[in-house]
Amino acid sequence: MARRRYVARGVDGGYRIWDNRARRWWGDLYELCPDELLNELNGARDYAKITALLRKYRAQKR
Repeated sequence: MARRRYVARGVDGGYRIWDNRARRWWGDLYELCPDELLNELNGARDYAKITALLRKYRAQKR
C-alpha cells in the first residue's frame, strides 16, 4: 500500500492535517478528526467536495 500524502495528527487541542510531501501543516486545527476530508484529499480530490467539507469542519469549531 502506498504511503498517504495527507494524515491527521493529534496535537494539543485537537487534530491537524500533515502533508507528507510538502512536510508542513495543511489547513486549520480541528477539534474532531476530519476523516471525510482526509479520504477526499487522498482519494478523488474533488475541489467542490473538499471546499464543502472544509466549511463543515470549520462550522463545528464554533
